[in-house]
Amino acid sequence: MKAARKFEIFLAAPPGLELVLKAEALERGFKKAKAVPGGVQFRGNWHDVRRANLELRGAGRVLARIDSFRSTHLEHLAKTARAFDWASLLRPDVPVRVEATCARSRIYHQGAAAERVGLAITESLGATISDEAELRVMLRIEDDTCTLSLDTSGAPLHKRGLKQAVGKAPLRETLAALFLRQCGYTGTEPVLDPMCGSGTIPIEAAEIALGLAPGRARSFAFENLANFDADAWARIRASQTPQTTNMHFFGSDRDAGAIRNATENAARSGVDAITRFACHAVSDLERPDGPPGLVLLNPPYGARIGDKRQLFGLYGALGKVLKERFAGWRVGLITTEGGLAKATGLPFAEPGAPVAHGGLKVRLWQTSALP
Repeated sequence: MKAARKFEIFLAAPPGLELVLKAEALERGFKKAKAVPGGVQFRGNWHDVRRANLELRGAGRVLARIDSFRSTHLEHLAKTARAFDWASLLRPDVPVRVEATCARSRIYHQGAAAERVGLAITESLGATISDEAELRVMLRIEDDTCTLSLDTSGAPLHKRGLKQAVGKAPLRETLAALFLRQCGYTGTEPVLDPMCGSGTIPIEAAEIALGLAPGRARSFAFENLANFDADAWARIRASQTPQTTNMHFFGSDRDAGAIRNATENAARSGVDAITRFACHAVSDLERPDGPPGLVLLNPPYGARIGDKRQLFGLYGALGKVLKERFAGWRVGLITTEGGLAKATGLPFAEPGAPVAHGGLKVRLWQTSALP
C-alpha cells in the first residue's frame, strides 16, 4: 500500500464523546472527519495515521482499514485473506496477533475466522502469530462484510509514558482531554481541579496550553510495519511547535500521597513550571490570583471509592466554596450520580451524554460563569 493512497482511518472514542473527538480531528486538519458509533472516521494516508497517533488527545486508538470484502463461509475468507498483499504492511520478523468479531453473519465462529486470517499471514509472509504480540490485525465480520484493520497504536493512546504515579480510579488522559474540550477549554484560561488525585486534569490542561503533542514520549505499533518511513516520522515529530503561556494550572487534594504523585507526573510531563499542587481539604480551597477560568473535577462517586451517603456532604461543601469564592469561573463536574451533582447547589445545565468510564457511566455537568 503506497503512502499516498487514501483509505479509511478510524479513531476510537468512548461512546457518548464521538462528536467531541470529531471536533478535535477537524481542528487538527483531518478533513471530512465523521462521527460514527464508537469513534470517528475519515479517509487519509499513512502520514495521517502517524500524525493522528502523535497529535490527537482524545482518540483511544487509531485503526487503519486495510481491506473490505464480502464473505459467507470460512473457505472463502481464507482464500481472500491469502490473496491479500501482507508483505506490503507486515514484516516477517514481527509477531502478529489476530482478533475477530462476528455479528449478524453466516460466518459466526470468531476463533475460526481469526485462525484463517492468521494462517494466511503465516503462509504468505512467514510471520509468527501470537496472542502476546503488540501488533494486531483485527477482523470484523458484520452482515457478511469482512473488514480487516491494523491497530496502528499498540498500547492504548491514554498510555503516554509520562504519568507513572497513579492513585485509585484514575481518569484516563484521553477522557480528561475530551471533557476539557467539551467544557470549551482551548488552552487560554487557567484550570483548577480541587480533587486532583494524580493530577491528570491540570497536567492535561497545561499540555494543551503549551501545545505539547500527547504522543511525544511513547512508541507506536506502526513503527513495526513494513511500510514505516523513519525519516518521514522524524519530520512529523520535528514539525511540532510548542508554545508559551502565562496561564497556570492548579490541583489540590486532601491526600498528601496524591499530591506527591501529581507533582512528579507534572515534572515528567514537562509542565511543572506552570502547574501548582497543594494538599488541603475542599473547604480550604482558595481562588487563584489572576483571571477566571475553569474548575473541572472527577470526584468520588461512591461506586468504587467512598460511601455515597457521606459524599452528599462533600459535594455540598464543594458547591458552597465555589459559589462563595469563584465568581466568574465555570464549573465542570464528572459523576455517575445526578443526585450528587445537584447536592452542590450549583446552577448546572442538563448533563452531557453518559460516557463509559471504568465499568461505570459518567456524565459531565457544566455551569456557565458563576455569578
